[in-house]
Amino acid sequence: MNSTKKAARTAGVLYFLSSLPAPFSLLYIPSVFMVMGDATATANKIRTSPLLFRVGIVAELISATTFIFMGLAFYHLLKGVNKKHALLMLTLVLISVPISFLNELNRVAALMLSNGAHIAGALDQPQLDALAMAFFHLHGSGLLLAQIFWGLWLFPFGVLVYRSGFLPRILGVLLIPAGFGYVAASLTSLLLPAYGDIVFHIAGMLGGLGEGSTMLWLLIKGAKDQPLEDPA
Repeated sequence: MNSTKKAARTAGVLYFLSSLPAPFSLLYIPSVFMVMGDATATANKIRTSPLLFRVGIVAELISATTFIFMGLAFYHLLKGVNKKHALLMLTLVLISVPISFLNELNRVAALMLSNGAHIAGALDQPQLDALAMAFFHLHGSGLLLAQIFWGLWLFPFGVLVYRSGFLPRILGVLLIPAGFGYVAASLTSLLLPAYGDIVFHIAGMLGGLGEGSTMLWLLIKGAKDQPLEDPA
């Protein structure tokens, strides 16, 4: 019979692996390639280092794929606590994945347009560069949509952790504001973009505290060792 300790460790490893590419793909790549207000410079950077840009795309696809298996692992771990809440958690995880996959098409388009040899007769290079930068910006906006669900799944997850009895309740308490922070950051960036960076930094701190603590606990401690129970 599977135990909560083993299942928690598996979920923790997948949680870590799904999060691992995010700093590289979502923070480092834009910082390297995006030159704000200069489409030509941005496109030149992509043309100069296309492999690095492609690695960023693939890293995000790997992260989104691993996120599916992480959600399934947490569902397996927590369905005995409350099956409806666990199913809601899994559903919110799964909704984010196609958004993430489709959003990477924006970076694929930026890559294609920056090269642009196949459509050079239709548009001149400055126009291609402007379109490439526009798609690069659109990728950032697409992340805001995915981030809503990266926050929403933490609400049922936090409740399940709090009620589980085999994980520390404080982790559940910390996950709730982390979820709120991600949702608030996305909505603020869409509605009041002037305040988006401020809320984003606050959300990052809340996420690091809630998700980071939970991830470390699962990797190091796992959970209280007991048989996995099916809901009544």
